[in-house]
Amino acid sequence: MLIESDKLREECGVVAIYGHPEASKLAYLSLYALQHRGQESAGIAASDGERVRLHKEMGLVSDIFTADVLASLPGSLAIGHTRYSTTGDSALLNAQPIRVECSKGRLALAHNGNITNAMEIRANLEAQGSIFQTTSDTEVVVHLIARSREETLVAAMADSLRRLEGAFSLVMITPDRIFAARDPRGFRPLVMGRIPGQAAHRADTIVFASETCAFDLVGAIYEREVKPGELIIVGPEGAHSRFYAAQQPQSSCVFEHVYFSRPDSLVFGKAVQETRDEMGRQLAREAPVDADIVVPVPDSGVTAAMGFSHESGIPLQFGLIRNHYVGRTFIEPEQRVRDFGVKLKLNPVRHVLAGKRVVLIDDSIVRGTTSRKIVRMVRDAGAKEVHMRISCPPTVSSCYYGVDTPSKNQLIAANKSVDEIREYICADSLAYLSLEGLRRAAGDGNGVSYCTACYTGKYPTNVVGVDEIQPAMAVGD
Repeated sequence: MLIESDKLREECGVVAIYGHPEASKLAYLSLYALQHRGQESAGIAASDGERVRLHKEMGLVSDIFTADVLASLPGSLAIGHTRYSTTGDSALLNAQPIRVECSKGRLALAHNGNITNAMEIRANLEAQGSIFQTTSDTEVVVHLIARSREETLVAAMADSLRRLEGAFSLVMITPDRIFAARDPRGFRPLVMGRIPGQAAHRADTIVFASETCAFDLVGAIYEREVKPGELIIVGPEGAHSRFYAAQQPQSSCVFEHVYFSRPDSLVFGKAVQETRDEMGRQLAREAPVDADIVVPVPDSGVTAAMGFSHESGIPLQFGLIRNHYVGRTFIEPEQRVRDFGVKLKLNPVRHVLAGKRVVLIDDSIVRGTTSRKIVRMVRDAGAKEVHMRISCPPTVSSCYYGVDTPSKNQLIAANKSVDEIREYICADSLAYLSLEGLRRAAGDGNGVSYCTACYTGKYPTNVVGVDEIQPAMAVGD
């Protein structure tokens, strides 16, 4: 059986390396740091100045890229991708990077996000004779570049990016260049860093990644974000950038701070750990509770729980221990164990929980099924009371910008009141962080503006082919 959590799924992670003799190894290490963004497949494309070689498989980064595989990817340029599918089937044919040879030369491309007009573009291209090899939205970018009437690759890429709608942070490799680009609203993160040259004859290495935690592992120094609407080209002549489209009202995904990004990353210019700590503090101010201990639901609830504990003065205890080595299991007792899947992942610490009034802190409730099982587990361990606190607002709408969200009829907060959810999960009390509290914690308006469509149903762009959403409107309206 496949043990799944009741969480919104990560999207993807991308990396790019320019100017290092072991570029594919650095790409591998960077992807290792970004494994949390996708555990379905991974790939690396590398160039030695002439050929663009590619290796990709289903599975985890550490299992795919053995020493022999990395040795087969020589060169000083590389891009990498780790994937969880938000569009397209879960299959090797949709793993990235996607490599092609076309009228603009040899190239490979990797993408994080969701191109909301991909089906419309694909239908038009197929009517003109294009043949698609995958069901991924990323492939439309490659076809647009190949069919562009612009003469240069840079111009063709800019022309292609202007035709896209939705969320995309992407990296591309050619035999002698690396490209990095972000959509004009900056939905998904993409950062640029630099590894100082270690010898007089070697220039600095330029690095791009979805999160700064990838820089730490390879010794890169964070330089800046790739700006919304920006296309950066790194080649023999150095690094230069252009804006392929005018910036639009910024709509960076606030859920990067709530759940997706690693706590040790800097995302959208703000430390994730700091944001989550403040979310917990704000939650304690908004929804205080008389209790004995604060218990995080690991791992995503830990930082917010620390903030809640500090603000409330209620001591934090690790009353739930997570097993980090759970993946697929095909063994289950013949006499079915209640909540078997959750028990594989989490185990209660009975001497911590017994007789206590417990505040459980988690980052979100999606369908409510897992929260219900966790509350029951804590009660079965002897807790006197169980109070659930969620460090984000209720999730009431699906995301179409690179997050795999259940349909609206599967989102418990879209169909039940807070008290009905409390009753369903069998908690003594339930409270969510307010939208205003989340915005304050994430620094909304202080140099960054966030997309909160999953909490409001107000989408910053038109979403093609989706009937259940409202017309596009500015974030915060």
